[in-house]
Amino acid sequence: MSNINPPSSDDNFASNLKGKTGVKRIIKAAGYSADGFKAAYKYEAAFRQVCWLSLVLLIAIIFIPFALNIKMMLILASFLSLIVELFNTGIEASIDHTSTEQHPLAKIGKDVGSAAQFLALTLLFILWLMALWSLY
Repeated sequence: MSNINPPSSDDNFASNLKGKTGVKRIIKAAGYSADGFKAAYKYEAAFRQVCWLSLVLLIAIIFIPFALNIKMMLILASFLSLIVELFNTGIEASIDHTSTEQHPLAKIGKDVGSAAQFLALTLLFILWLMALWSLY
């Protein structure tokens, strides 16, 4: 059993955040999410690229006569690529915060995040090929 107790100071930033409940917490969380989107869009070119790609693909979904289930799958894959890019951006920011020096573990962390995004975009590409193929 551990004798380590979390700090009980109300002056602690994390404690103040965790103390919020109900609607106040939801409003704060929405603000943090908006801040996250803004930061990713402002500082990460890859996130901007995936945003614009997703927008173009979502517009295409409106005009291409896919079945509803195919449209849903394509939208899901677009959102998945955005989500993975947000995680990848967070990983990179955390690693860079720790140190910007080259380190084998930092490289692994960044490369794994990049690989996850590669898989998400590959999935998106394959699903689009399959969806377009289904029209013919």
